[in-house]
Amino acid sequence: MKWEWLKEVAAEHRYKIIGGLGGFLFALLVVWFGWWALFILFCTGIGYWIGKRMDEGPESLVQIFERLLPPRRR
Repeated sequence: MKWEWLKEVAAEHRYKIIGGLGGFLFALLVVWFGWWALFILFCTGIGYWIGKRMDEGPESLVQIFERLLPPRRR
């Protein structure tokens, strides 16, 4: 009964809590690793994005490479 209010608050402000924790973790990364933390987060973001596209189907990843890479000359 005591924890019901906490569950309600967490459900109502879910993304605010996640964003705050993400900001806190980013601050810890900068303190521990310096600006290398930006590189780590950038690579993590790229990996997440590629994984998300792969979940949508391998064709979507092929479309990305077709858009990014110039066509081959024959």
